[in-house]
Amino acid sequence: MFNPNAHQLSCNSFRVITVTGNGKVAVQPSYVELQLEVITEGKDVSKAQQENANIMNRVIQSILSLNIPRENIQTAAYNIVPNYDYIEGKQVFRGYEVTNALTVKVKDTSQVGTVIDTAVKNGANRVSGLQFKIENGEFYYQQALSIALHDAQMKAKTIAETMRLPMLPQPIEIVEESNTGPVLYKTVAMAEQNISTPIEQGQITISATLRVKFQY
Repeated sequence: MFNPNAHQLSCNSFRVITVTGNGKVAVQPSYVELQLEVITEGKDVSKAQQENANIMNRVIQSILSLNIPRENIQTAAYNIVPNYDYIEGKQVFRGYEVTNALTVKVKDTSQVGTVIDTAVKNGANRVSGLQFKIENGEFYYQQALSIALHDAQMKAKTIAETMRLPMLPQPIEIVEESNTGPVLYKTVAMAEQNISTPIEQGQITISATLRVKFQY
């Protein structure tokens, strides 16, 4: 026997509101990672390597003198590449390019400009990357998730009140949409040797997004 009330309850159980909740947490960076490079050129690969090694050793010693622990200095890359010029359509060997790259972790973010200037004065000729990072990024991401869920709940409540629904929506599905990692990249230009490189750390924004389905 057909029961119209039962049919109505069945239909109601499938009514949903889907909203997107966004959460953001702004955090001061805990430390900085930067990449310093020494690039040398020469037709004799051994001489180019030796010159590079001498300069890089000088750069490392200068960084150590700033009380940066040795365990915070790590080789990131070492490359030897032949270079060619093209003269009147002909390939002419110019020499070898030797690149030695260091990753340096600086825990005192106010010291970054000094580290860059010191390395440049002692022979580093490229700053190829600078990253502001934080410790315990997952902790702050969990906070952002909580804010995102609250945002979704408030949106659903607003929709329900606007539509004058008889009951407040209840969440039946929560999907984590994205996680933009807690890393902020900046590119730093070389400073002249008598000028301190200004580094503005700003804040790292950790974002979380949730797609939430509410039943009403």
